Amino acid sequence: MSHPPSNDQQSSDHPIFRLLAVMEQLRDPVTGCPWDTQQTFATIAPYTVEEAYEVADAIERGDLADLKDELGDLLLQVVFHARMAEEAGQFDFAAVATAISDKMVRRHPYVFAGAPRSDHSDPETGWEAIKAQERAAKGRPEKPPGVLDDVPPSLPSLIRAVKLTKRAARVGFDWPSTKEVLAKLREEVAELEVEIEAGDKDKARDELGDILFVIANLARKLDVEPEDALRGTNAKFTRRFRHIEARLAESGRTPDQSDLAEMDALWDEAKALERANQA
Repeated sequence: MSHPPSNDQQSSDHPIFRLLAVMEQLRDPVTGCPWDTQQTFATIAPYTVEEAYEVADAIERGDLADLKDELGDLLLQVVFHARMAEEAGQFDFAAVATAISDKMVRRHPYVFAGAPRSDHSDPETGWEAIKAQERAAKGRPEKPPGVLDDVPPSLPSLIRAVKLTKRAARVGFDWPSTKEVLAKLREEVAELEVEIEAGDKDKARDELGDILFVIANLARKLDVEPEDALRGTNAKFTRRFRHIEARLAESGRTPDQSDLAEMDALWDEAKALERANQA
């Protein structure tokens, strides 16, 4: 396992400093890579999001070798953004590392500051209380910070919906139980059906958004990450559809040469095989 370099060790010998030097060279306007030198925060941001999802995918698959590579790709994104900020005279990688270290120490007073652990029996509640204090410190005196402040609009919509409802729930704006959420879900589905029958696409889109928002609320109430749940269903759909393709290929056909009834039967066959393998 690597450790930070000692005082008598050349910093370039350490992997982190080597990575920083690699990025500096890639961004050199004269001798660097033309593609890397043309990038901005905005153009790199989509890659950052993509790499985070690839980390999650490696974890989901239990592939630790792949996880190591994906974490490296994600670290590169941090280094890339930090390098561009340094070039702009704003901050560098050391400032990023210092800021997150300070934040972790500040948000864990019972670990680093000797605060009684009993005061933090619910780590999440304590964490959120400290975050609220930090948000308040950033707010303007004439405008107190809102409950939903600092929930980034750039988050994937389903994740943001969970975070928004979680914040609102902390101040009592929440359904008492999943029973009420399910009732609301049925209400929203009925409203969507009305708009579909009316042929109003814009209103149908709004109602569909309401349904997805209620589902995000339901996931929160069930303590289920909706992205994880949907990722699992995507994998299940992919697995079963590939079974359909494989079975049709046995007779030299493709799905477009089949019909819905046959593919439904093969889908059910895939489900039965999965159940048998899980038994």
